[in-house]
Amino acid sequence: MKEKILHLLKENEKNFISGQGISENLGVSRTAIWKYINVLKEDGYEIESVSKKGYRLISSPDLLSFEELSENLHTKYIGKNIMYFQTIDSTNNKAKELALDGYPNGTIIISEEQTLGRGRLGRNFVSPKHKGIWLSIILRPDINPMNVPKVTQIGAAAVIKTLDELDIKAHVKWPNDIVLNNKKICGILTEMSGELNKVNYVVMGIGINVNIDVEELPKELRDTATSISYEVGRYIKRKELVSNLLNNFEILYDEFEKNESINTSVRICKESSILIGKEVRIINRGKESIGKAIDLNDEGELLVQFSDGRVEKIISGEISVRGLNGYV
Repeated sequence: MKEKILHLLKENEKNFISGQGISENLGVSRTAIWKYINVLKEDGYEIESVSKKGYRLISSPDLLSFEELSENLHTKYIGKNIMYFQTIDSTNNKAKELALDGYPNGTIIISEEQTLGRGRLGRNFVSPKHKGIWLSIILRPDINPMNVPKVTQIGAAAVIKTLDELDIKAHVKWPNDIVLNNKKICGILTEMSGELNKVNYVVMGIGINVNIDVEELPKELRDTATSISYEVGRYIKRKELVSNLLNNFEILYDEFEKNESINTSVRICKESSILIGKEVRIINRGKESIGKAIDLNDEGELLVQFSDGRVEKIISGEISVRGLNGYV
């Protein structure tokens, strides 16, 4: 009911709508409406109440609910079904649970806070309330399971494109990190359930440090992680960032599903790569080797040339790629 009242207020934004009008429209008492209006105010909505005029929405908070995201969402299927939480252990965990229950392609699980956020290789991901974007997308591609890692490149390209639209020049640290001023602002975690020749579902989690104060990050992460707002010196509206991210993701993902191509995503990731042209450390199952990152191929694999002249394709998975002297 709260969502229905909010929808009516948004439809009549800046204009008064009477309590009686809301009551007749939704079939609930005016007392109930008053209670829901107070709940909305507690959520951060600024609502003016005037006797004999009714209620008027003045402003909305920067929340990531469907009502707030849908205003700028122009997708056909990505985000048409949004599961919104205030607090959750992990959006990826919830997404996998819902995928098993048959939730459709493009379903979004998004939370204001994660208590057990995870990155690649089992690393923890700090996810404070109302300060970042913590979301997962359920995808059901009809593809060979070997092609699932390409989805990570699509996610990275969508983040880069979205930040570019805000005049923020970020870079991709292949395969799944987005960095700004040489520090991590975003991580992508792609997980799959499938059989030998069949994908049951893919869950792609995206975590973005948007308005986090650096002091909120654990001390051991402050040399390698940051937030967008800290680096650019201004507050970033999260709901606009999410909507634009989902819009961009669908365009790039459509290319993959329809043409089995990630050419556009690879081009974006290549142009914004922070590794290409640099000496890098390849860490695989505890073993370390050093080579030069020279390119991304059409499959989104990193090409690394070693001192003996051989060039190897590095496939994302249980492999870490780092700069010679640290994170990048």
